[in-house]
Amino acid sequence: MTQTTIQSMTGYGQGDCEVSGARLHVEIRSVNHRFLEMTIRMPAGWGVMEEEVKSVLRRHLRRGKVNLTLSIEGTPASRREIDVDWELADGLVQVARSLKERYGLSGDITLSQLLQHPDLLQLEEANIQPEAYREPLLETVETAARSLVGMRRKEGESLARDLLTRLQTLERLAEEIGVRAPQVVNQYRKRLGERLRDFLDTASLDEDRILAEAALFADKADIAEELTRLRSHVVQFREALQRNEAVGRRLDFLIQEMNREVNTIGAKANDASIGSRVVECKSELEKMREQVQNIE
Repeated sequence: MTQTTIQSMTGYGQGDCEVSGARLHVEIRSVNHRFLEMTIRMPAGWGVMEEEVKSVLRRHLRRGKVNLTLSIEGTPASRREIDVDWELADGLVQVARSLKERYGLSGDITLSQLLQHPDLLQLEEANIQPEAYREPLLETVETAARSLVGMRRKEGESLARDLLTRLQTLERLAEEIGVRAPQVVNQYRKRLGERLRDFLDTASLDEDRILAEAALFADKADIAEELTRLRSHVVQFREALQRNEAVGRRLDFLIQEMNREVNTIGAKANDASIGSRVVECKSELEKMREQVQNIE
């Protein structure tokens, strides 16, 4: 089978990373949709990076209803900062000196004695902003998006195989209809002659009249143009399946055009055998239409 690059719009992807004691987990799910519609769910405070997350998704996706969820397991390790109560330290040193002078005491206050005061030093957690995790987050979204695209392409390959098989069936049916069409005109001319003989009750007939009536029928029942356009649409459909771009809408349009030609063939042919094949064509096209609805 010819290699195709089409994508389904249905898929799932995920990405993880460990950063500062926390685990960022990104999940992306997508289903079919006429356009690219994105819903981003992130913890409170992380929404400031929503547009950057969407920019990553737009680089990989062109159609589909996409839902991205960011979850964080564990607590990101914060930087600890030591705050010195300088006013308290100055007061302690000043009091020590005053006591020494007032009572004639000896000795000096030491650093270790100062540090033993429970209120002199305070450990404070630095306020970590979500922006500090910008690069790890976007890399994780990139990983999840690539995972999603991989699944969508695999599903796209399966859809393409099915569509190409149905295209072959359409080509076969169109060929059979093309072979049958001239026979319909010949049979009509034969039936017309028999009916005129029965009606006129004579063996003598105006052959020119029969030929003229047959020619008029042949003109009305001529489906050569419809078959040519149908075959052309089949070729265009097959070529579109090999394009490295979003082709879902084009494929849907081509199926509508093929349906139009098939319906016209059925209306003009006035033949049970061709009508049966027209029904088969419409059945295949309906199945193709359902498949194409899920192609990006």
